[in-house]
Amino acid sequence: MPDRSGMYSEGFSIIEGVLTDGECDALIDHLCSDAARAGVRHLMGDPLVARLAYDERLASITKQIFGRPLTPYKATLFQKTGKANWLVSWHQDTALPVQTLPHLDGWGPASVKDGIKFVHAPTSALAKILALRVHLDASTENNGPLRVIPASHRKRLLDDAEFRNWTVQEPVECIVGKGGVIAMSPLLIHASSKCLTDEPRRVLHIEYAESLEIGEGICFATA
Repeated sequence: MPDRSGMYSEGFSIIEGVLTDGECDALIDHLCSDAARAGVRHLMGDPLVARLAYDERLASITKQIFGRPLTPYKATLFQKTGKANWLVSWHQDTALPVQTLPHLDGWGPASVKDGIKFVHAPTSALAKILALRVHLDASTENNGPLRVIPASHRKRLLDDAEFRNWTVQEPVECIVGKGGVIAMSPLLIHASSKCLTDEPRRVLHIEYAESLEIGEGICFATA
């Protein structure tokens, strides 16, 4: 599993050849029956997804970056096709699923999605999280690949002017082969454009943490 970029110091890294084509096809058959759906949330309850989330190959990536294996708590399928085509503007992923809403400085605002509580977390909590984006299809320049702003993951940005200063910088387009993985900080500023062709881009996005207790008395809800 060669690490092609070696850039996690800049908030992300690309690791090719983690899953086989056959494993990707099995996940597509299992998860992607409706091509018109843009995605599926709350997949940690799916046995096939949970088995992959705990797979030694993914665990070894989390250990390489954090020094020890991390624990998965959330999985989402993103399915970008000609029938489900969208763009995502520049943002950081700062909302976490929690069992109870914290009433502490730096946490909030909160919302509820499909019965699960989500709250925007401070930098101290988000720095303990790693996302692995498992590419079930090759991500090419034509099917809306992830674009990232290197080294933009140091803190949760609250000021609009500071955010604009980052997004005028030159982004990196993440081209990844089928079965490859992008490891990234949720604080990394990222975006994606629409597909230019009918070539699908299906990604299983799995989030990991150092502990299921993300802060004092604050525990993840599995999603």
